[in-house]
Amino acid sequence: MQHFYVLKANRWKRWLVIVLFALFTATFVWFERDGAFSVFSGDTPQALTKGNANETDIALTFNISWGEDKVHDILKQLEDKQVQATFFVSGEWAERHPDILKLITEGKHELGMLGYRYKSYLKMEPDQIRSDLNKAEETFTKLGYEDISLLRPPSGQFNKDTIELATNLGFTVVHWNVNSNDWTNPGTDKIIDNVMKHTENGDILLMHASDSAKQTAGALEKILPGLKNKGFSFIPISELQSQAHAESKVVE
Repeated sequence: MQHFYVLKANRWKRWLVIVLFALFTATFVWFERDGAFSVFSGDTPQALTKGNANETDIALTFNISWGEDKVHDILKQLEDKQVQATFFVSGEWAERHPDILKLITEGKHELGMLGYRYKSYLKMEPDQIRSDLNKAEETFTKLGYEDISLLRPPSGQFNKDTIELATNLGFTVVHWNVNSNDWTNPGTDKIIDNVMKHTENGDILLMHASDSAKQTAGALEKILPGLKNKGFSFIPISELQSQAHAESKVVE
């Protein structure tokens, strides 16, 4: 009989742990990018990570913080396939490559910010984040690009406090829900599969235009026409956001 009660108590404890874990998971939302995690509660404010699931519009986004070679091949693919994208660039990179920045905007692509220096905001104090954002904003203004309101925190790392700070400064924090993982250079076929198999209505796709993404342009040759053939339409983030039923959702 003693063993029976010991086993029953242990079973009860195991169920208690499962229930507590489920409650924790429901309260907090985790996201991953490049092996880095962040956690915050499901309360507002929120990051934009998906548009209207009832519309076939999707947003293709590129991060770029260093290098000057691969972006040209990517811009050529976008021009050839007549696709508009949103480029999130760091202020430091923009300062060094104003000519490339001009090519991006001349191609009718939208600009968003990656802050000034490409350094995780989770490793900064609030005053440091505010200073980085202000410097980035000043940099883009000097280059002739005013009123940039879209922000993707460096490395996609942020928490509730980061979103609150950015929102108070007038920015919309933009995440993603389809990660191509092109920065790992897994092969063009793998990049294509990552995008084609997981893209759904209203999705925000993450790709990279830094020189570390050596296979992105090649993958776009099939991704762009492939998604169009599936019935998807590419629009900038601001249009995805402004659609009548676009949703701001906590990253998942």
